[in-house]
Amino acid sequence: MWSRRLGRLRPVVCGAEELRRRRREREAALRKARREQQLVSKRLLRDDAPEEAGEGGVVVILGEAEVQQFLRLAQRGTEEKERERALVSLRRGLQHPETQQTFIRLEGSMRILVGLLTSNQALLQLEAARCLHELSHAEQSVVAEACLPATSYLLTYLSGHSSDFIELCLYTLGNLIVESEAVRRQLLPQGIVPALAACIQSPHVAVLEALGYALSQLLQAKEAPEKIIPSILGSTLPQHMLQLLQPGPKLNPGVAVEFAWCLHYITCSQVNNALLITHGALSTLGLLLLDLAGAVQRTEDAGLELLACPVLRCLSNLLTEAAVETVGGQMQLRDERVMAALFILLQFFLQKQPSLLPEGLWLLNNLTANSPSFCTSLLSLHLIEPLLQLLPVSNVVSVMVLTVLCNVAEKGPAYCQQLWPGPLLPSLLNTLAFSDTEVVGQSLELLHLLFLYQPEAIQAFLQQSGLKALERHQEEAQLQDRVHALCWTALHG
Repeated sequence: MWSRRLGRLRPVVCGAEELRRRRREREAALRKARREQQLVSKRLLRDDAPEEAGEGGVVVILGEAEVQQFLRLAQRGTEEKERERALVSLRRGLQHPETQQTFIRLEGSMRILVGLLTSNQALLQLEAARCLHELSHAEQSVVAEACLPATSYLLTYLSGHSSDFIELCLYTLGNLIVESEAVRRQLLPQGIVPALAACIQSPHVAVLEALGYALSQLLQAKEAPEKIIPSILGSTLPQHMLQLLQPGPKLNPGVAVEFAWCLHYITCSQVNNALLITHGALSTLGLLLLDLAGAVQRTEDAGLELLACPVLRCLSNLLTEAAVETVGGQMQLRDERVMAALFILLQFFLQKQPSLLPEGLWLLNNLTANSPSFCTSLLSLHLIEPLLQLLPVSNVVSVMVLTVLCNVAEKGPAYCQQLWPGPLLPSLLNTLAFSDTEVVGQSLELLHLLFLYQPEAIQAFLQQSGLKALERHQEEAQLQDRVHALCWTALHG
């Protein structure tokens, strides 16, 4: 944007392509940061009452002999109740890492457990599945890999009739998926994607939440963009996920949160976001954004941000796609209500969850970057002043606010006329007092655009001691060329 010519510092004319290139570089960095902030975790279903977990709730570590005894009783006990009690005792012991290690070292232990899992006695099946669930929650990947012989059966049982059993199998699979690439490598040819696609049509909320968890773990694997996401996009899962995110009386917050994060991981991969757009992802997420804005006006429930965060990220990622223009994706969002809803959420975040302000501002940046209509909405709804009020929150927020204002200013003289006069210049003079190089650099870019399209701004800048504000940065290596060039423009036009 700035360079030396003929030994004198002067601004180079800043074209739309140059601004777009710089903006895309910033957006790429933001997307990378969001991909790295993943939610890999494990979940444990455990409904034992405290008194059932052993005296005082303390888990008893089982030795090799005890593990062998419980396995023998579970396999060959004379009464079903006796066999079930043996598995319950084993399961409680498997809550401790030492017992887990003892179990997997014992030859034939997993074979016996899988045999019980596949028995025709429902209670034994359930307790065997609970034992596997405890093992899946282990911190060591070697324990997860020891469960490999059970994965095909866990997948098979996803088509069963018991919603509780399906839920348990899904959480167990989710835990195993996140721990071991060997597990994922086995599950794919075993048909985990079709199995999950069948599960998503379940009428049971608990099953859908568990499915969302397992799917999100699968999507966060390092090999997901090459080996997993193409299969998922080729299935019916995306359409069903979007249906579960449709606002209305059937929308379940827990289910919506799980699948919104799933969509986030898919969009971050950039494997085929055009397909999601053609399925109406922008329209669905835009309506969900309006619904969330209405919800924060009706309630102070702090849990709303759990859904708002992935929805904002998905919309932001999808808007960076070239396919947005070619398939009319912008038309799915071209509504002043989207802009109004976004500012309602920004105000909510400011009061309740300031850490989410960058998420909302990133979406605002992507909405205004290539869309004069959204810039017009920002101006016609008188949202510039509320936007400027966010500047003091943090350096990160300041940079993003200034970037959005640059998006508006770069649209030309008509837009700069509406930015001027008003509180913009005093706010810019305040940001020039910041010590953060990126904040000051973005302020300089906005001033350059104002000087270029609204010459009256130059005189006001000089009258309010603007040159003095610039002087403090003229020796900073990263800023001095731009500072000198802006000073030259202010003095010589």
